[in-house]
Amino acid sequence: MDFSTLIVHAGLDRDPATGASSVPIYQASTYSQKDPEHPGRYDYARSGNPTREALENALAELEGGASGLAFASGMAAASSALLLFQPGDHLIVGMDVYGGTFRVLDRLFSRWGLRTTFVDTTDTANIEAAVEPGTKAIFIETPSNPFLRITDLAATAAIARKHNLLAIADGTFTTPFLQRPLEYGFDLTVHSATKFLNGHSDILAGAAVTRTEELGDRLKFIQNAFGAVLGVQDSWLLLRGIRTLAARLEAEQRTAHWLAERLAALPEVRKVHYPTLAGHPGREIHERQASGGGAVLSFELAEEALTMPFLRRLRLPLLSVSLGGVESIVTHPAGMSHASMPPAERELRGITAGLVRMSVGLESGEDLLADILRALREAKRGMD
Repeated sequence: MDFSTLIVHAGLDRDPATGASSVPIYQASTYSQKDPEHPGRYDYARSGNPTREALENALAELEGGASGLAFASGMAAASSALLLFQPGDHLIVGMDVYGGTFRVLDRLFSRWGLRTTFVDTTDTANIEAAVEPGTKAIFIETPSNPFLRITDLAATAAIARKHNLLAIADGTFTTPFLQRPLEYGFDLTVHSATKFLNGHSDILAGAAVTRTEELGDRLKFIQNAFGAVLGVQDSWLLLRGIRTLAARLEAEQRTAHWLAERLAALPEVRKVHYPTLAGHPGREIHERQASGGGAVLSFELAEEALTMPFLRRLRLPLLSVSLGGVESIVTHPAGMSHASMPPAERELRGITAGLVRMSVGLESGEDLLADILRALREAKRGMD
């Protein structure tokens, strides 16, 4: 079955009771039990809901995993995954990660003794060198946020197996349509499903898929105990959004690649970061483990002083902290998505005031480029 077909039919694609083409919204917090000693499949909505379960089954099927879980947000999914570990455990985490991931590790989990070493995972020798006796997991993003840096999934999974570590990947940028880390030996994939999986900028959601049922049961216990589950309405909306994932992401990444090439030719742009752009570090690895470049790119303006005037003059893209919608979204990482990082940490990672991240939507590429060029011209005139 082609993956685009699987996306449409994954999970429960029709209601077994009525044949309805849409899974019903089971708007219930509690369920009647026929026998007090033998409870039924559902008892309380935090522990399970038929609509959420249909979504979770679809997520597992798309990722090729044994167990899928839907959370209230991407950070709820990532944080629940981090609760698999104990105080004193050590994690190896990619240097180039979402600011919220850095924040929860640096300012929250560190309080109860979870230790983190941030390394440049584009060179897997750095991962190997960071392993110590207390290391329990490797956590990566590929492509990463915001520089779209590439980490070799198979090589990273091999290191994890060698040292008996969990391998965790954040798959938000690519979704299972473009890349499935579990197929390369990873144990767990997490997503901010708010982004491309849903695709319409109208819900907050997270997802996690495990390679084994045993790990799925452990994470399910944490989800139930912690309680950060996805509500039934948002579960239904996310399931609906997933059905159009292939059509949306195919169109968006075509435009993103086209736009990246044209931005790279502009004198006002010092550098463009996009996985399938000629000369992008790790391009060959990415093309081996993913079926497209995705719809996110970032670029550095040659003059940092031009950044704010340029962003203020854009008309088509939203200026926002999010990504993955049908509308294009532009973010200033230093002041938005990675603002929670201390300035020294941003500087270490190269997140300067001149860096702009763009999530390309379904608009015409020509219109987006025209808007960017106009905004650059007006910004330069305003500085003269």
